Amino acid sequence: MTQIVQVHQLYKRYGDNTAVNGISFGVGQGEIFALLGTNGAGKTTTLECIEGLRKFDSGRIQVDGKIGVQLQLSSLPENIKVAEALTLFRKWSKAPVDSSLLDALGVSELKAKQYKEMSTGQQRRLHLALALIRNPDVVFLDEPTAGLDVEGRVSLHEEIRKYKDKGKTIIMASHDMAEVESLCDRIAILKDGEIAFIGTAEELTAQIGMKCRIHIKTNHSEEVFESDNIGETLLTELENFKKQGIAVSDVRIERATLEQRFMDIARGEVK
Repeated sequence: MTQIVQVHQLYKRYGDNTAVNGISFGVGQGEIFALLGTNGAGKTTTLECIEGLRKFDSGRIQVDGKIGVQLQLSSLPENIKVAEALTLFRKWSKAPVDSSLLDALGVSELKAKQYKEMSTGQQRRLHLALALIRNPDVVFLDEPTAGLDVEGRVSLHEEIRKYKDKGKTIIMASHDMAEVESLCDRIAILKDGEIAFIGTAEELTAQIGMKCRIHIKTNHSEEVFESDNIGETLLTELENFKKQGIAVSDVRIERATLEQRFMDIARGEVK
């Protein structure tokens, strides 16, 4: 796979604080790639350095092709109308407006509205449309579905998949693990400005195990056990309850999610 984005030994410091500590990775053409991390892990700083919005101290960044950016926090003049914003960005980008894209994101119906009259979700949809208006080769999305309702999220996910099918590259930061697991080909988990893991969700499972939670409910309480071996743990705990004369009323098995595996790394429980 041709790497359209390359980051090598990237460092960014704020005084004595090292926000990005020598990270390196590449993103292939047509790939959906996610940067994950708790607040302060360095993911937004990394994105802003790649986007050219923030100077970095050392390292090398190469992006091949046009880029489109949806920032985590964006704003427009409060009295500008949606139609005016679209026209302005179209002229800057020297690109025609894709009406099907506007329809899919629910922006077409908002053209007469002023920015100050729009809800947070409507503003997010407009910002995304403006990011995509020049048909970029690489799209950066920082918390793309924040503030969107269910319908807006579904529409956005459909557009992201369409972009991938066209050979476009999407790099996103998100706190929504279900979204990431559904959309992304690979993920990178940042911890203290360094990459703690990079690969697919399946590779993450192989690295740290498929830990499950077993909920056993009795007449007295509900106890939760974590295990990598469901059968062995379940048989052992049921036998313990039987020896104590405690009747089990229900058993529920909760398989590990990407969010749980992410938190294992973020908390430092996995090296």
